[in-house]
Amino acid sequence: MSIKIYSPEEAKKSILRRDMALEPTVPTRLQQSLDAMFGQGSTPQTAVTTILSDIKTGGDAALKQWTSTLDGVDLEQLHIPEEELVAAIDKIPADLKEALQLAANRIRAFHEHQPLNSWETDSLGGRLGQKITPIERVGVYVPGGTAPLPSSLLMSVIPAQVAGVKDIVVVTPPQQTIGSIPDVIKATAAIAGVNQIFMLGGAQAIGALAFGTESVPAVDKIVGPGNLFVTLAKRQVFGIVGIDGFYGPTETAVIADETADPAWVAADLLAQAEHDVLASALLFTPSEKLAEAVQVEIGKQMEQLSRTEIIAVSLANQSGIVLTKTIEEATELANDYAPEHMCIATKENGRLTPKINKAGGLFIGERSFEVLGDYVAGPSHVMPTGGTARFASPLSSVDFVRITSIIELDDQTSAKLSPAAAIIAKAEALTGHAAAAQFRADE
Repeated sequence: MSIKIYSPEEAKKSILRRDMALEPTVPTRLQQSLDAMFGQGSTPQTAVTTILSDIKTGGDAALKQWTSTLDGVDLEQLHIPEEELVAAIDKIPADLKEALQLAANRIRAFHEHQPLNSWETDSLGGRLGQKITPIERVGVYVPGGTAPLPSSLLMSVIPAQVAGVKDIVVVTPPQQTIGSIPDVIKATAAIAGVNQIFMLGGAQAIGALAFGTESVPAVDKIVGPGNLFVTLAKRQVFGIVGIDGFYGPTETAVIADETADPAWVAADLLAQAEHDVLASALLFTPSEKLAEAVQVEIGKQMEQLSRTEIIAVSLANQSGIVLTKTIEEATELANDYAPEHMCIATKENGRLTPKINKAGGLFIGERSFEVLGDYVAGPSHVMPTGGTARFASPLSSVDFVRITSIIELDDQTSAKLSPAAAIIAKAEALTGHAAAAQFRADE
């Protein structure tokens, strides 16, 4: 098993199509489960609606019931005591603890550079400006049904802390094999300074954060990636709470020329493909020699990896090598694709980088590979997927503050502006607006 090479025309009709994500295919096994649990012909959307309704009315009892039904875990309590989180630090390997602390320090340092300043000016007559205040309470969803993801906890919690959020509530699904969440997640929460963590996953976790229950406090905003049901739940509660974004399967695009190391490029594509059967790993290159060498390397390196079944499906359905005529064409196609991660491995990185303006993260040079961004580089790895990098941005401290406009005009400026306001109001047939402005203009 390796990876297919496409022409640009073939790729545009298949692996580069973005509209395929609008109607996600429900696997047969999942549909059978939906039919059995929610009724014949149920969809993921209707299942989520049912779960959210139950959580809203049933509170903790409904949370425990759905956790038992969907995760196979019977919970006596939902919350993990803070002392249990702290104790977990000594239960993980010393080198893992050190790596997590390194990651936490770099993530914090990066986000502390982001400008979150209130400002005022008197240059427009009176006092105008913006006041920055942190959101009071934020919910963080940390995926973890099949494998623990401590990096996602750090990448979401720390930007919120830097922004000044005082109350952070973490939810993450328990694992059936241990009836709880792994020690590495508990330890990471303690390293990050989190003391509110609940053993909840899926749509029920999102419902708990949105509506609140006897144990779980309602939050003002929910952040963090998750599976299809988490994303659908976030869509349905949006407006009741704020949402950071709707994340789909992860994706990487690599732009490379003949100078790139095929073994490194192959390793980067495989690292992406092992995330999920729906993950996309794409290489854009004008070099047929590189394309063929990467094919060979993928086949060779796959034999050494543990998640080969997942990788094989990703490579066969969502991934591929796009063989272009020039490096400029490769760059243009990759930019139009607007990937979550954009990696550049060419002899002309400095010339090509300014041409790329649609990507969640830009990884320049083969030493700045995407896996470093997943864990320890500094920026949050929660990035826009599905082409939303055309208008969306990675999670950052900016996502955890409110901006309030300040308007305090002096009398002279108010009187001067009022006639113009009245004229515009009359043009909009809003006579009440016009009258309110005219009173000030006539003074």
